[in-house]
Amino acid sequence: MRFTLATWNINSVRLRAELVLKLLREEAPDILCLQECKSPVEKMPFDLFAQAGYGHWVARGQKGYNGVAILSRLPLEDAGHIDWCGRGDARHVAGRLENGVTIHNCYIPAGGDVPDRNVNEKFGHKLDTLTEMRDHFRDSRPAKSILVGDLNIAPREDDVWSHKQLLKIVSHTPIEVAHLGDMQEAGNWVDITRQDIPEGQLYSWWSYRARDWDAADKGRRLDHIWASSDISAAGHGSRIMRQARGWPQPSDHAPVFASFEV
Repeated sequence: MRFTLATWNINSVRLRAELVLKLLREEAPDILCLQECKSPVEKMPFDLFAQAGYGHWVARGQKGYNGVAILSRLPLEDAGHIDWCGRGDARHVAGRLENGVTIHNCYIPAGGDVPDRNVNEKFGHKLDTLTEMRDHFRDSRPAKSILVGDLNIAPREDDVWSHKQLLKIVSHTPIEVAHLGDMQEAGNWVDITRQDIPEGQLYSWWSYRARDWDAADKGRRLDHIWASSDISAAGHGSRIMRQARGWPQPSDHAPVFASFEV
């Protein structure tokens, strides 16, 4: 079974429903995972997406914050969710394809502005979420699984525009990178994007604060596609759709793609 999957932090699925439709019509991934939907499930525009051929979906939502959804042209069953840190946040949903592949769609907390959990509760929440994810995947040892989403960490030096200047900036601090690495190792996850594109600067997010984001190009790779080691060799064709960051009223994230033959 061959399928193409994309992940995109949409920053409000209702506000940017037309951008989602544009992506579905022009790029036609078989599966699209969305984060930061900022909507209760019952108000997400699934009818519009079904008209575009994406009649299968699973989602978790809440008013104004968080929210994750998986849209699919392929049959998809709800495989549950995990409430990391027990806060009731809609930050994870899983869907299972007919071939048995489970897709985990995740939205890790951004972590605020100060990389010190003693003065910034949001940063502590981020680290605690990563620790719970590490423990879960260490115990469950995922197989035939794909994990995608806005993980809000750019782990490698070439995943940011300036490693030296961002070492003390939330999303690239050593403690975050270490926590993400521990979670990845615990689940034996393989970074498909970097498996396909092992060298060079690679970004999926550019701040709204940049007057000319494209020219400044001060990006970070915050959005990821991983696969469990048993199917990692089936992943290929990775790319980041940078041009979507320049669409009208865009998300500050660009969609990330990969294809699989499982």
